[in-house]
Amino acid sequence: MTNKAIGIDIGGTGIKGALVNTSTGTLIGDRVRYDTPAGGQPAEIAKVVKRILGEIPGVKSRYPVGICFPAVVKNGITMSAANISKEWIGLDAEGLFDSTLGRSVRVINDADAAGEAEVKFGAGHNKKGLVIMTTLGTGIGTALLMDGSLVPNAELGHLEIDGVDYETKAAFSAKEREGLSFAEWAKRLQKYYSTLDALFSPNLIIVGGGVSKQHAEFLPLIKLNCPIVPATKRNNAGILGAATYASRHFRDTKH
Repeated sequence: MTNKAIGIDIGGTGIKGALVNTSTGTLIGDRVRYDTPAGGQPAEIAKVVKRILGEIPGVKSRYPVGICFPAVVKNGITMSAANISKEWIGLDAEGLFDSTLGRSVRVINDADAAGEAEVKFGAGHNKKGLVIMTTLGTGIGTALLMDGSLVPNAELGHLEIDGVDYETKAAFSAKEREGLSFAEWAKRLQKYYSTLDALFSPNLIIVGGGVSKQHAEFLPLIKLNCPIVPATKRNNAGILGAATYASRHFRDTKH
């Protein structure tokens, strides 16, 4: 397994990529970023990914490429679509990127990529048992990792609590939409994370997403039977996790 790989993080507003040292969890050189094309159609996003790949400093064709994406991903097929075109639903995303980039890639759910990064390089490093990674943003993304191994596509943000899909109440977007204080929002997060704790009895819960930079405002208000800690890789988590995933599953036959 090579210790260098390329990670690409596709989001609803931006696409960013970098070369990664997958042994140390550090970026090699600068990130390259472009806005996500309006509408988020597959062909247009693939073109931007190709452009980014061509501009990442120090890239060689033999490096594995991992792409993280806001969708459930099964066998390289995107089964859902969040904040992007519905054309991605049921699409062979790995096939699209393979043909556009002229090389094999691996595609992984974005929360799963963040979880991979945190257990290898961040807050979950060397943690035994079940670790649950959560990302608080427009929705709630989740990843399950057992002794460091990923159980993919855990959509636990959609748990039904009080008769509703609870990410509509507890995501960071709900705090912003309703003008909640951190203390008010923490009460909703308490209910959500207590449910996770009761259902899965994890050894650790990690909280990521942009708001995790303000973790001191709300995490101390949440009381669970397990530790709950902020993520440490933040904006680079998707890139690091996608690159790590690709490096581990390297299947490029074009080098």
